[in-house]
This record gives sequence, structure tokens and C-alpha cells, in this order.
Amino acid sequence: MIQKIKNSLKKRKVKVFLVFLFCSTSAWFLSKLSEPYISATTLSLNFMNSSEDLLLVSSSQDKIDVKLEAVGFQFLGFNFKKKAVAIDLSAVAKKGRQYYLSHQKYKTQIEKQLPSSMRLVAIDTDTLFFDFQEVISKEVPVKPQLQLNLAQNYLLDGKLQITPSIVVVKGPRNEVDTITSVKSKRIDLVDLTSNFSRKSTIIVPDGLRYTSFSETSVTVAGKVSRFSEKMMSVTIKVLNLPNGTAIKMFPDEVHILCKGTLNTLKSLKDSDFEVVADFANAKSNKSKKLVLNLRKKPEELASASLEETQVEYILKRE
Repeated sequence: MIQKIKNSLKKRKVKVFLVFLFCSTSAWFLSKLSEPYISATTLSLNFMNSSEDLLLVSSSQDKIDVKLEAVGFQFLGFNFKKKAVAIDLSAVAKKGRQYYLSHQKYKTQIEKQLPSSMRLVAIDTDTLFFDFQEVISKEVPVKPQLQLNLAQNYLLDGKLQITPSIVVVKGPRNEVDTITSVKSKRIDLVDLTSNFSRKSTIIVPDGLRYTSFSETSVTVAGKVSRFSEKMMSVTIKVLNLPNGTAIKMFPDEVHILCKGTLNTLKSLKDSDFEVVADFANAKSNKSKKLVLNLRKKPEELASASLEETQVEYILKRE
């Protein structure tokens, strides 16, 4: 019984001792944290606000060693934070082709970003140098990759609608100058019988590290209509016929097979077409036939083709 009491007292003394030890240690630690200290650290540099006409490619350094003075509490919190400061590149100077930021200018910027209770004691005195490239922009056409397979007796009524048809590329001259057009990812459309509209991502060419595009995708749309056929008969017009001669062609009219929508075919007139034969070509080739060329046709037609491509002729003196 007496032994148990002794053991209990010993345990109580140990606990009391540990409590006093903890309290004294904490008081000492808090006292030390309240004292000012000078500590060395490394700050990461985040560059911002460069000119829109210049692209930052590299800098002489992206970290900087400093010495800071602050109370221990301040350092305790500071060490758990991401130690980075922003460097405003709108303040850079230029000498020849070299861009730089003086020690004093970036030092002032860093000081403004430190907590009010923290003082910058020492900092690297090296000048920061930057490699910039000139930024240019230009407009280039979009060329969609479209595999269009229309159902039988259907045609593309009009031109493809590409939105946007032009994009603006912006970046360093050595990259932008290589771009004359941009493509979009392939679209496959099979057995179409109705209008369509598809979105496609723009393909960024390889090797463009710093170039940006005003658009990331384009929409390709088209109108699909049922088509029919109509045969037109047009008188042949002869060019470069020698003076004092007349010509008789066999035949003197040619048939044109036209394909298009019903509305387009209904409005066709002979005067919408022009078929010519250049006598100068027949004379130089010593040919007894004239080659025909369809020189004029309505743009609304899906196709128009000559049924005859050559005609025989006889020359007569007037």
C-alpha cells in the first residue's frame, strides 16, 4: 500500500515536471521568435507586363538570392509560403538589341512586395538581361479538310460556309512567317441528303512554341439540294476569223448538259452561256476541226459540260 502511494507521487512529480518543462520551453521559444533575425532565402521571379509587341523568350536568371530581416514569427510564416515576387517588365530599358532591368529597379519592385514588418537587407546586384523576340500578327485563311459524299441525285447548293474563314495568328516573326494557311481536323460526311453544319478543331502546325491563334475551331456548313438535269442548245461563236472569209461549222450549235437545282434550271436562258472556237488555234495546228470552249455559264449551276468538244468546218471566201 505504501509502495503504491510512493509510485503515485513519483508519477505526479514527473507530470508536473513535464508541464513546467513544456511551459518554460514554450516561453523560451516564443521569446526567441519575438526577436529580430536576418535570414538568407531565394525568391522566384515571375515576369509580367511585357510589351504586346515583344515576346519574352528567356532571362538571365529566374531566381534571386536575398537577405531579409524580420522577427522570428514573420520568418516562420514566410517559410511556408511560395516565395515568389512579380517583376514588371514594362520598366525594362534597351541598349542596342539588348534589353535589361537595373539592379535598383527590380530591388525597388521586390521591396514593395515584402510585408511591412520585413526589411530587405541585401540582394544580388546583377543586372537582369532578357531575350525578347518581335511579335507580329497576320490574317491567314482556314482550309477545312472535308470529305463530302452526297447521296445520289443530291448536290452541294452553293459554296461551303466556313466560319470564321480567316484567323489571326500572333507570335514571333520567325514562326508567323512560316504560316500561309491553317487546316482544321478532317470531317467525313457520307450519303448526305440534307443541309449540314459541323464544328472542327484548328490544327496547330508543329514547331510553333510561342504562336497563338485567335480561334481554336471553325464551323463548316453547306446547303444540300436535290438536283436535276437540263440540256441547252447554244450557238458557237468563232474568234480570230480572217478578214474576207466566212465559216460554216458542222454543227454550228452545241449541246450543254446542265446539272443544278430545279429552281436554277427553270430560269436558264441561252444567253447565259457562251461557247467559243478560236480559229487561230486551228490554223496553227493545221487542224480541220475547231476545239470548243465553254467560256461563260451561270455560277449557280452545279456543273455544265459540252456534249461535243470539236466541230468540223469549211472556210469560204466572201
